[in-house]
Amino acid sequence: MKSVCNIAGFLKPGAAPSPAAAPSRLGAEMCKELKTKVLRLLPPTSNGPSVQQGGQTDGAEILSYTVKALKEGHVVAVPTDTIYGLACLAQNSEAIRKTYDIKGRNGQKPLAICVGETRDIYKYCKVPVKEPLLADLLPGPVTLVFERSEVLNTDLNPFTSVSPLLQVGGTENKASNKCLIHDCQSSVVYVCPCAPQLVGVRIPDHAFMRRLCQMCGEPLALTSANISSHTSTVAVHEFQELWPKLAVVVDGGPIGDQSRLGSTVVNLSVRGKYSIIRPGCALSSTVDVLEHKYGLSGDLGEE
Repeated sequence: MKSVCNIAGFLKPGAAPSPAAAPSRLGAEMCKELKTKVLRLLPPTSNGPSVQQGGQTDGAEILSYTVKALKEGHVVAVPTDTIYGLACLAQNSEAIRKTYDIKGRNGQKPLAICVGETRDIYKYCKVPVKEPLLADLLPGPVTLVFERSEVLNTDLNPFTSVSPLLQVGGTENKASNKCLIHDCQSSVVYVCPCAPQLVGVRIPDHAFMRRLCQMCGEPLALTSANISSHTSTVAVHEFQELWPKLAVVVDGGPIGDQSRLGSTVVNLSVRGKYSIIRPGCALSSTVDVLEHKYGLSGDLGEE
């Protein structure tokens, strides 16, 4: 890959450099060695479905360059509303393999997908819940687990209905014959071996990420931007060791939620029921919507 080193610092004309400029300069210097394109975003002014594009703005250029890298089969680092993630095209089998290699990730740990709009979920998942329920939870820090559709790449999590091993926090649980599925924030979903294949899906409450998915026109596969089993990251310098393996690092600044809990993961694949797979950062509000507004009965799981 021919890489171009470029830091896009977004400052208003005449504005003095902020303290964040120092890390940006450091990133620019390192970029020469890493041969990775690092692009800095201004903090978003809203969480709408698109990034403002007054003509060919720097924001639009970042989106275009990131889409190009993804379409060429590369892996990129992106900010979300919870933690930083690594992204590739979910329909590209070779890019999925690269993502596992970059993280040193166990090949039996599945990935979730990310889409730009709730209507996209129906293309890649079989959805048994009402559309208003999706609208109440998404976009937001929630991963919803549904039965996957036949359209989704068969090389993405091909083992999700047959694996006999559970992995939780690096430990093994051989007492159950359930399979596993993994979301982009490193959560694990438990399902019966005889159940249909499932997939976790996210729509982050992050304007750049939603617009990126829209421009790609297909789902992204996501996983946390860290070495497997290491702490989740909320700033780009925290996963600096991965930069040489990435085509683009989109620096959206520090993630506001410093808890590093990641998204709340909930299985909605069974009509009328829900199961909390990981409490995450939005447990209370998610349960309130599911139970009190839509009358679903569920299992809060174990923290």
